Parts: sequence; structure tokens; C-alpha cells
Amino acid sequence: MRLETRLFVFLTPIFLFFWLLYGFWSGWEPVGTAALLLTAGLTGMIGFYLALVARRIDARPEDDPYAEIEQGAGEQGVYAPWSWWPFVVGLAAAICFAALAVGWWLFYIGLAVSVIALVGWVFEFSRGQHAH
Repeated sequence: MRLETRLFVFLTPIFLFFWLLYGFWSGWEPVGTAALLLTAGLTGMIGFYLALVARRIDARPEDDPYAEIEQGAGEQGVYAPWSWWPFVVGLAAAICFAALAVGWWLFYIGLAVSVIALVGWVFEFSRGQHAH
């Protein structure tokens, strides 16, 4: 996680520099300056999160310059290959994007499908009272 952390942490001051440079050259035009400032904030938050995660987990093979390819073999996470919820989330996103061309009424339908899909995906492995 060290490489990813450094990437985002080093990008933050670069975006702050570009924010100042763009702000002075454009007379502090609100849209561009806000976008660059938010980009710097987002890269800073991601870098901070990755730094916290890097402290909690062991070093990965990607962090070792002398690691072999087979050291990265094995389980990479918990995935449900039978799950249809990612497809439904993608379908909901497609409906929301189609609303840009069709009309806002379609966006509300896509939003409802998005909420249902996200709740279904999050609670897919629920056990106990909310099992399905």
C-alpha cells in the first residue's frame, strides 16, 4: 500500500499548486478553482485512508521489490460469483445516465432501482433476523 499512499499524498500538493496557479490566472473563476480544490481534497483523503490501511495490514508482495509472482497467489477477497446485484447496480447507473437524454422522470426511477440494488448487495450475506 506504500506506493498507492505515496501517489495520492504527493498528488495533493501538486493539485494545490495548480489550484493557486489557475486561481491567479483566471481571476478566481469559481467553477475551475472549486474543482481543483476539491480534487486536491479528494486525493488527500484517499492518501490518508490508504496510509491508515497500510498501518493495519501486513506488507503485500507488491510492496517488496524482491517479491516473486507466486507470492501474490491465493485468496484476494470475498466475492460472490453467483451474485446478480452488481449487474443490477450497473443497470441502475445506465438508467440514471439515460435520464440525461430522456428526462428527469427516468432519473427518479433509476434512483429507486439504485437504492434497491445497493441494499440488496450490501445485505446479500446477512444472517440471522435479516437472512434471505
